[in-house]
Amino acid sequence: MALTESTMLALGTKAPDFNLPDTVSGNMISLDEIKSDLATVIIFSCNHCPYVIHVNEEIVRLANEYQETGVAFAIISSNNVEKYPQDGPEEMTAFAKESGYTFPYLYDESQEVAKAYDAACTPDFYVFDGNMNLVYRGQLDDARPGNNTPLTGKDLRTALDAALMNRPVNTMQRPSSGCGIKWK
Repeated sequence: MALTESTMLALGTKAPDFNLPDTVSGNMISLDEIKSDLATVIIFSCNHCPYVIHVNEEIVRLANEYQETGVAFAIISSNNVEKYPQDGPEEMTAFAKESGYTFPYLYDESQEVAKAYDAACTPDFYVFDGNMNLVYRGQLDDARPGNNTPLTGKDLRTALDAALMNRPVNTMQRPSSGCGIKWK
């Protein structure tokens, strides 16, 4: 699979709204229902990407830690399931349960939400402040499959810590990289 980087949506962008099926609860969930007054993390992901599989454990660890402080998390899969059936809703439900997700795993069948966020790869990370303005987009950390760099989540953690302390997030941000979203 070709390595794809984030497109780096402009900082300050308002979080695009959505209302998507959650493969964990079976309910439709909107951005308004999950957003936090402190910070909201939206991650574009999927089940099969080796980059996602490599960082998934750190995503879960980080989410469990920051949810306790009031940060909201949601993961969205926008892959074309006709060509990649392993990313379908039933498989998403199983992946979420196996991974221990404590947050929604949303299915963007139309791919309109991914387009609205200008998402390009899996995983692709976005942090919005309490006003739902984009303060961070980019990588989790420097770890990639095979580079022997430990998973720490340092880039995302640094952004969340700044947002939680109501401090500006450093605008020097490195793009995430992974598998390209599988467009229809």
